[in-house]
Amino acid sequence: MSNEEHQNLIEERTRLVSELCSLCHLVHGSLVERYMVCSRPNCKCHKGQRHGPVMCIVVSENGKQRQKYVPKEMHDLARRAVADHGRALELLDRISAINLRLIQEKCDE
Repeated sequence: MSNEEHQNLIEERTRLVSELCSLCHLVHGSLVERYMVCSRPNCKCHKGQRHGPVMCIVVSENGKQRQKYVPKEMHDLARRAVADHGRALELLDRISAINLRLIQEKCDE
């Protein structure tokens, strides 16, 4: 590996780590919209007209999937948080690939 290639990889990794550090609203989950039945026995939802749609984030807690309600005013943040988690995984994959290449080429920082 040339010195220039080495330097480019180091600079790319630095940029990626910086972007990774800027992702502060990470949520490892997925978004779903669902219709719900409430606890009021005489409500129309018990006759087929369910409430919703409501947004939930599906997360894993102690090995079990859980749905967490997201208030309407937080929908945009929830979408961003799930998307940021996906971006973080992409960044980590690329950082890992760069580090592997540097190890294989026996490059020091």
